[in-house]
Amino acid sequence: MTRLIANRRQFSAAALASMATIAIGGTKSSAKVLGANEKVRVALAGLNGRGAAHLEEYLRMKNVEIAWLVDPDSRTWTRRITQVAKSQTNPPKTTKDVRKALEDKDVDVVSIATPNHWHSLMTIWACQAGKDVYVEKPCSQVLNEGRIAVEVARKSNRIVQHGTQGRSMDSWSQLAEIVKSERYGKLLVSRAICYKLRPSIGIKADKPAPSEVDFNIWNGPAPKHSYNENFVHYNWHWFWDFGNGDIGNQGVHQMDVARWLIPGATLPVSVFSVGGRVGYKDQGQTPNTQVGWLDFGSDKAKLIFEVRGFPSDKYRGEGIGNILHFEQGVVAGGKFFAKGAGKGEPLPKVDAPKRGVGGGIFGNFIEAVRTRKREMQDAEILEGHYSSACCHLVNVSYRLGQKADFSPQSDKIPGGQAMQETIERMGTHLKARGIELDGTTNEYLLGKQLAFDPKAEICLGDNDANALLTRPSRAGFVVPEKV
Repeated sequence: MTRLIANRRQFSAAALASMATIAIGGTKSSAKVLGANEKVRVALAGLNGRGAAHLEEYLRMKNVEIAWLVDPDSRTWTRRITQVAKSQTNPPKTTKDVRKALEDKDVDVVSIATPNHWHSLMTIWACQAGKDVYVEKPCSQVLNEGRIAVEVARKSNRIVQHGTQGRSMDSWSQLAEIVKSERYGKLLVSRAICYKLRPSIGIKADKPAPSEVDFNIWNGPAPKHSYNENFVHYNWHWFWDFGNGDIGNQGVHQMDVARWLIPGATLPVSVFSVGGRVGYKDQGQTPNTQVGWLDFGSDKAKLIFEVRGFPSDKYRGEGIGNILHFEQGVVAGGKFFAKGAGKGEPLPKVDAPKRGVGGGIFGNFIEAVRTRKREMQDAEILEGHYSSACCHLVNVSYRLGQKADFSPQSDKIPGGQAMQETIERMGTHLKARGIELDGTTNEYLLGKQLAFDPKAEICLGDNDANALLTRPSRAGFVVPEKV
């Protein structure tokens, strides 16, 4: 099978300076406030999975029209065309290559539901063409591409919304205010949990792509691969060149909330991870079991992230969600559990900024497109970049890890008692399913602790880590590193 891990490129000022510079273009909507009765015309890129959800959201909106359906697999077109026909008179155009849709000056919005490796480049291209963007999570497949997407969005004055829907929920906004008030004392740990079944994907051989699939377009900015059915259309999540594992799939939602609930947290100063792809042998590369730890500074709470891909008991009632550990107790499932108390109490109602103005995260996006008010967005691209980058850094720590015997008490594990307890529970969870972590039978990686500079967005004194914050460019699909 085609080699799946790209050659690493040294990260340096010289390398950055050598990259092409983006020129910013524009369309009819570049600086125009659209009235409520004017149509917003959408090009939807990526028609499987989340693409279907995007379509449903736009089709129920007044004066929003699906102008283009974009997917390199033409087998996806017929079902979506039929779906659109039930709600609008004008049939959408179709193309395998988003660049054709970007040439349409009447397109206002590009809505991106492609695999992760396309997210940043398509956002950049769309902004360059003067389109506003809704981009699915994570907004990047590697960290520095997310930063470039932010800078292009700013330079081109585009509205770019990130697909972390929790940002449009009033309940999280209210909890963020409770944290700031220190009603339950200081926040010590913001915990994110992603316990979601992820079985083996097996092993499949490379083969010629079906005639309906333009695999060169699908492959896009990722290092070149041969077609494999474990890539198209979902299991790409578990390969480093296309996806980011479950922490960057389902988990980025919980990462986003966990970071949001730490006042002032943007990017960490230190990151660490342990885990492995354990319990089966298959073609996937990303961990199915993982614990990540992020330190945002001595004055801020720590963030702990848990990934479990095997059936698991919930932790404090949460299987996919967030838990807050305060000095005085724990918030989980919308209740506060004081230390020593078995029964939780409802959280107080507090004044908090209203979320979802315009109607959920998609409605909020379209309202911002119409008004040109970037500040009204719930999940603006900068916030998406920060949360996506947190996921990437945990994965970088993991990928640079060394095989080790399982030892939650190891002096190489930061985070004190909270991390020790988390890793112990991970081991107990796997052992109950007959999986022993011993560094050989089931490969367990003890990650590399990273020191990170949040302002420069580089790992300090670590070329190996910095090489994983970017990736080589592929001709025709270059992600520039300078705006």
